[in-house]
This record gives sequence, C-alpha cells and structure tokens, in this order.
Amino acid sequence: MGLLCSRSRHHTEDTDENAQAAEIERRIEQEAKAEKHIRKLLLLGAGESGKSTIFKQASSDKRKIVSSVVLTSTIYKFWVLTLQIKLLFQTGFDEGELKSYVPVIHANVYQTIKLLHDGTKEFAQNETDPAKYTLSYENMAIGEKLSEIGARLDYPCLTKDLAEGIETLWNDPAIQETCSRGNELQVPDCTKYLMENLKRLSDVNYIPTKEDVLYARVRTTGVVEIQFSPVGENKKSGEVYRLFDVGGQRNERRKWIHLFEGVTAVIFCAAISEYDQTLFEDEQKNRMMETKELFDWVLKQPCFEKTSIMLFLNKFDIFEKKVLDVPLNVCEWFRDYQPVSSGKQEIEHAYEFVKKKFEELYYQNTAPDRVDRVFKIYRTTALDQKLVKKTFKLVDETLRRRNLLEAGLL
Repeated sequence: MGLLCSRSRHHTEDTDENAQAAEIERRIEQEAKAEKHIRKLLLLGAGESGKSTIFKQASSDKRKIVSSVVLTSTIYKFWVLTLQIKLLFQTGFDEGELKSYVPVIHANVYQTIKLLHDGTKEFAQNETDPAKYTLSYENMAIGEKLSEIGARLDYPCLTKDLAEGIETLWNDPAIQETCSRGNELQVPDCTKYLMENLKRLSDVNYIPTKEDVLYARVRTTGVVEIQFSPVGENKKSGEVYRLFDVGGQRNERRKWIHLFEGVTAVIFCAAISEYDQTLFEDEQKNRMMETKELFDWVLKQPCFEKTSIMLFLNKFDIFEKKVLDVPLNVCEWFRDYQPVSSGKQEIEHAYEFVKKKFEELYYQNTAPDRVDRVFKIYRTTALDQKLVKKTFKLVDETLRRRNLLEAGLL
C-alpha cells in the first residue's frame, strides 16, 4: 500500500514538474517572439551632452533609473533627455516619484552655490583685479557656511533660512562675476533656474514640478534601459524601442561594449553649446574636441558598419545665446570659422557650420556609395518636450522606412 502511495506521489510530482517546464518553455518562446519586434537604440555621447535629459522624457520605469544612478558631490551630467521620453511617451510621474527628487534638487542647490563660492576665491587669487571677485564682508561668513554644507555627502533639507542665505550670496556682485565665467568652473546650466526658484524649492510642502525634475542633475553610471513607443502605449500603431543610456564620462565607456551587438540605431548626443568648456575629468581637454573624437571612434567601430546614426545636436537653446558673445573659433575644431553677420542670421550661420563639421566627419568614415546605413542630424533642446517628441517621431519614421526598404516593400 505504501509503495503504491509513493509511486502515485512521484507520478503527481513528475506531472507538476512537466507542466511547469512546459509553461516556462511557452513563456520563453513568447518572449523570444516579442523580442524580435523590439528595436534596440543605443544612446551615446560625452558627459554633460544632455543625452540623459532626453532619456528622462521616455522612461517607463523610474525604479530602473534610480537604481542605476549615484549622486556625488563632485560630478553630474544632465539626464533630462531620457526623462523627456517618460513624460512624452509613458505615464509621466506620480506624486511619490516627484517627491523622490526633492533631495536631488536640494543637493544640486548646495553644490552649485559651493562651486560659485569657491570659484570667487580661485579667481581672486589668480586675477590681476581680485576686488571684483571678493565677497562683501557681511557675505563672507554666509559663503563659508554654505561651502561647508556643499562639501558634505549628506545634505540637509533646504529650509527657508538656508535659502535666504543662498539668495543673499547669489546676489553678491562677486558671485555674479564668477558665474559669468562659469564655463571655467564646471558650473551647471541649471544654475540660474535653481537660484530663481529658491523660495519655492525651500517650501516645507515642496513637490517638484516636471520642469524641476528635468533640470535635476545626477551622474549616470552603468547602463540604464527603458522601453517605449514614440506613438504611445499601443504597440500595434508603431515600433517599440528599447533605449539604452550609458555613462558618458571616460571611465564609464568601457561598459558600452557589450551593448553594441544588434543595435538598430545609435543616437549620438553632442552638446553644441560646450565649444568653450572643458571636461570635468580633464580640465585641459575641450568638451567639443572630446565629442569630436568620441563620434569619430563610434563611426569607426566595425559593429556599427550597418547601424543607422542619429546625431542630436543638443543644447541649441544655450548655443544660440552663447555664440553671439563667445566666438565659435575659440574651439580648435572651429578655428576656420568666420562670422558673417549678427543676430539670428549669425546664429543660423554658426549652427550650419557646426552641423557641416559633423557631416564631414561622418563622411570621412563612410564610403559615399553606402546605402545600408542611415545618417540623420537633428537640432535638439533636451528641455523642450514638444521638440523632443517631434524629433523622436522623425527618428521613428526614418527607421520604419528603412525596415520597409530592407523588406523590399518600398
């Protein structure tokens, strides 16, 4: 009797195991079929290029992003490009997700004012006219206190009192003079935005807005991935893309290699406003020259021989303001640039010059008769949701057209 019960029990267990195995195989087969319809996009660019800002716009899973970034007191990069994707093509952020950015934004405030305070000291020591970089006597103690807070790894909540101190320091002529030379100090693009919103950011009931989150700065480390469709959640109405964002700083690039296989397109972000700035990790290296070399390196990779290249000339909003004051030819790559006009005409002339430089670099690395790789250039401002949405739809149309051509349907 016991033997019969034992055999029956083993038979039941074997049946259950077979059923589980069959279910696993079925799910693997379903996932494999689904994967065939997902297009892989690789988002590349140097640190501070703004690519992660676009990633924010598309992100469909905030938890993945938070687990893949680290906040430090020294180095950040805009990741707004990536957040835009979440805001545009997914559900956006709920209140809990927005609140999770409060410590990040407060940290950005402390770190920015520290950079400016310490910058006044550096310029006062090295310039022939130190007076214009010297804080007023009453603001010196405030500056030292805030610099000490900005050097911490654990920042306090931004209170009204602290915000008032920061605002007082921000309005000091020495800080303003230093901020005008922010390109020499790694001062972030969001500085003015943060300082103009101190009262709201320090409210006890503060909940970040979507714009606040887009301006928030954290360093992307490792690899972050999201899935989205430029036409919305309905996968039947358009392609589904899996977008990979990777750290842009030099020490992060070794982590890109395993992502290179099977990529439908590379989206390369170049911050065209940074032609007069240097790298955080190498203050002797011009950021635009670094971007040029990185783009050249990407184009030379054998695994990208047939991969479409979508070049985002990003931060145009900053570029159009800067280029009228800072000559484009301060950058070695643009030494042959000659201004021809002023105002909007000069802005367009400068932009077309930069665009042509990237085009020349692309065609130096690509045979002119190549038809199996698409190359498109887009003017972008990562903080502009409408422009990012339009750009991604254009990218989607381009890649879908290529798929139809390859299938012989066009």
